[in-house]
Amino acid sequence: MDINIAINPSERSALMHLYLTRLRPLMIESALFADGTPFYRQYYKKESGYEARLRFRTAKDNVLAVAVEKEGVSFPMKKVKTDKLFDYYEVRLMCTSGEHYHFRVTDGIKDVIYNKRGPMPEVQEYYSFTLVPEFTTPDWAKGAVFYQIFPDRFCNGNPDNDVVDGEYIYIKQRVEQVKDWAERPQAMDVARFYGGDLQGIWSKLDYLQDLGVDVIYLNPIFVSPSNHKYDIQDYDYVDPHFGVVIEDGGESLKEWEHENTLASKYIRRVTDKRNLEASNEYFAALVEEIHRRGMRIVLDGVFNHCGSFNKWLDRERIYEDQEGYEKGAYIAQDSPYHSFFKFKEGSQWPYNEEYDGWWGHNTLPKLNYEESEQLEEYILRIGKKWVSEPYNVDGWRLDVAADLGYSSEYNHRFWKKFRRAVKEAKPDALILAEHYGDPASWLQGDEWDTVMNYDAFMEPVTWFLTGLEKHSDEYRDDLLGNHISFRDAMSHHMSRFHYESLFVSMNELSNHDHSRFLTRTNRRVGRIATAPEGAADEGINKAVMRSAVIIQMTWPGAPTVYYGDEAGVCGFTDPDSRRTYPWGHEDIELVNFHRDVIHIHKQHEVFRFGSFKYLYGERNVISYGRFSENSRAAVIINNHDFDTEVTVPVWEIGACDGSSFQVMFQSGRRGYVCPDHAEKVQVKDGRITVTMPAESAVILLQ
Repeated sequence: MDINIAINPSERSALMHLYLTRLRPLMIESALFADGTPFYRQYYKKESGYEARLRFRTAKDNVLAVAVEKEGVSFPMKKVKTDKLFDYYEVRLMCTSGEHYHFRVTDGIKDVIYNKRGPMPEVQEYYSFTLVPEFTTPDWAKGAVFYQIFPDRFCNGNPDNDVVDGEYIYIKQRVEQVKDWAERPQAMDVARFYGGDLQGIWSKLDYLQDLGVDVIYLNPIFVSPSNHKYDIQDYDYVDPHFGVVIEDGGESLKEWEHENTLASKYIRRVTDKRNLEASNEYFAALVEEIHRRGMRIVLDGVFNHCGSFNKWLDRERIYEDQEGYEKGAYIAQDSPYHSFFKFKEGSQWPYNEEYDGWWGHNTLPKLNYEESEQLEEYILRIGKKWVSEPYNVDGWRLDVAADLGYSSEYNHRFWKKFRRAVKEAKPDALILAEHYGDPASWLQGDEWDTVMNYDAFMEPVTWFLTGLEKHSDEYRDDLLGNHISFRDAMSHHMSRFHYESLFVSMNELSNHDHSRFLTRTNRRVGRIATAPEGAADEGINKAVMRSAVIIQMTWPGAPTVYYGDEAGVCGFTDPDSRRTYPWGHEDIELVNFHRDVIHIHKQHEVFRFGSFKYLYGERNVISYGRFSENSRAAVIINNHDFDTEVTVPVWEIGACDGSSFQVMFQSGRRGYVCPDHAEKVQVKDGRITVTMPAESAVILLQ
């Protein structure tokens, strides 16, 4: 007896679909990829707005369909290209700035959502891609090698402009001229001066150029009474102590004198327009020379607060009787600068001390933008002035930028105005901000270009390689070598950047506010005021330092060397991290290492513009790739204190079986090498296997 089973057309279609999908391998999620680099996302200006061309990568013949989901609407993608390993899908769609999107991939059995963090089981808008067609950052800054200089501690080129003993009083201390360049900072160090200046920087341009520096970033150089100069006294002029003192004279304070109104030498140096104009002219000539050498320069802008010495406030009465200066707001209630500061209601003049200080510090008066249109216009003019003729600097680093103003609403409004002002004066100027925490709301294309990359670089690298927090204030054994924490922290925080911001982000290991990375390699908690003398220099591990620098030079962003890091300078957090550059006593091997790895970074464009993919991790081991259409690089870090064999799935960055990677750079406990006859590592089954010595790093290129 025959039995006939009726199958309607829709059921037949479903069965056939199931049959076909069973023949196709399950979706290989590690093959899925898209990012914001030009290969995967490109914008085109149209009469009616912007068109976005989006691409997405899957394993070859591995999925049924890919779509872009934008603001609740699905746009199917079409397969446009296939190579040995991957299929590439594409769609073009009209877009406006700020629209969010993600990809939906299906293999007929399951759907996967792909966003900035990679494959996800469901939609998470927090990690969605964002379309920002009008947001561009300077190409010169993408992957550029920055070199940060704290001017007082870099090089003394002109002893005639040095601060002298007792020249004035700062925070109840007589300022001190440190005579021994090699002397270490003290716990209270802001009033001690070593004499570094702009002429010293000029004298070392050959060194910086040979090192491979693209951009010099200077801590503040404007007139200021401290050695760090984050308490600006006059935004219009370079400090003559860094520049040129033409009109000198007057006297320092006597031992029994404690009022800066008597500091006639200081007053003449910093208020005489001949000194100020000459210092500005010298700086303009320095910038011209830097540009002539093919380098650029970025200045530090301190616009949230000024200093109590500032001519607008004049708490120290430096300007009170000087010709050509208006009365400061501390001096007189009818000062033209009264609205620049917030005074306590009912407080009295003259000499009104009841003003608002940043974090309560009366030496750092907070600027009162909301109540002073004149102040806002002044600072916007300053922003334009220094990127324009005759100075032509290439951008601003903005100090405590999220703190400016008294409200979040005003803060964002001001930075929008600042961006417009600076970019109108110099369209390719860089605007990067100091910021801790999520920067996304400032990085939408109309405020900052990028940030100092603490969360998505300095912090995760420090925890993974040293187990220490960036101030050397805390040690955590659970984070030392924790590859999962490293991967997740990097992935999460990098997702807060657009491509344009990430690739110009300032990737530092050390700076003036934190401990030196080389000191962190000793895994010792400490500060200069509490640790035994020499503790910051003891037990350091240069092999771990080299691994960190290799990450720095191969990670997306702008690698930034803090002066002296390349020479072996140690130090706990500020002020110990502000030691002088050890001219004549450098760690030559470490200098050469930096020069060579910077050369690798600059020689291969994949490290400046290439896509990034995390490839592999285990305890104390990480590996990641950088890749473009024509180039691939793999980096492996072994932070174990023993040798280990590491297998890395390089097929994920496009490496095919039968091809090979060349070992371009290796570092370990015994030093580092750039092999003349590069060792080759063969790709087999989509992977390479490398034996990694203890505390080592390797860069492989294809």
